[in-house]
Amino acid sequence: MIKKAAILIFVVFAMVSTSFAEPNLKEGKWEVTTTMEMPGMPMQLPPFTYTQCITKSDLVPENTQQQQQNENCDAVDVKTSGNTVTWSTKCKGEDGDTKGTGTITYSGDTFSGNMKVNQGGMEMTTKMNGKYIGKCDK
Repeated sequence: MIKKAAILIFVVFAMVSTSFAEPNLKEGKWEVTTTMEMPGMPMQLPPFTYTQCITKSDLVPENTQQQQQNENCDAVDVKTSGNTVTWSTKCKGEDGDTKGTGTITYSGDTFSGNMKVNQGGMEMTTKMNGKYIGKCDK
């Protein structure tokens, strides 16, 4: 009886621990919409929308706005806890280095999150929302 209970506890623990290892994410092509907020800006920038393939091995959405500004960015220290992914980002650009942190929470075929970036003492917050739109192009 004790042996059966021990096996059952082990199986339940294994199932619970693997269920938290990966977020609830539908792999494929996602439409990502970002809005940027900067203190002191006289007007809000319009939302920016792009598509990206997101997989369980590549959970962090690209920040294509920074890529368009000729910044070389890398997501580092990526951590997953349940459906939430957190990361730090480091960018090297023409106007100096940029550092930031991000968090995103997946809910199957949608996600929401934000990223805070500091460049030269100016802090910007980018809010992100995404939705699954289909399979990735190969």
